[in-house]
Amino acid sequence: MAAEFQVTFDSADPASLAAFWAEVLGYRIQGPPPGFDSWDAALDAFGVPEERRNDASAVIDPDGHGPRIFFQRVPEGKTAKNRVHLDVRAAPGLVGDERMAALEKEAARLVGLGATRIGRHEPEPPLQAGHIVLQDPEGNEFCLD
Repeated sequence: MAAEFQVTFDSADPASLAAFWAEVLGYRIQGPPPGFDSWDAALDAFGVPEERRNDASAVIDPDGHGPRIFFQRVPEGKTAKNRVHLDVRAAPGLVGDERMAALEKEAARLVGLGATRIGRHEPEPPLQAGHIVLQDPEGNEFCLD
């Protein structure tokens, strides 16, 4: 049996970064625990003070197939290139100009959501199909491929 896992991002603003990645991936913000109508109601019941309510957030695949992505507040900012990054499959099955046009369209959408474009890597057959490198609003690199 394969191990279950989640991906965790350190963040300055977990709620905002979770909202960004939910849009990128077609995920949704994870709902409150059973028995609560909202996160505010749950956090009130747990005694979490207002100033700690953005210490964590998570997004989940609405179809239940992809990993949960967890965002936790940390005091320090990002200081170096990621050693691990997400590849967002924005053009599966497409090749050549059609593939790169689809990647460009998705890159434009994500820049509109707050991503920063870093660079475009042209296709180099036979092994590289081409991709676009972006950063999320907190500077975490990811690729559209």
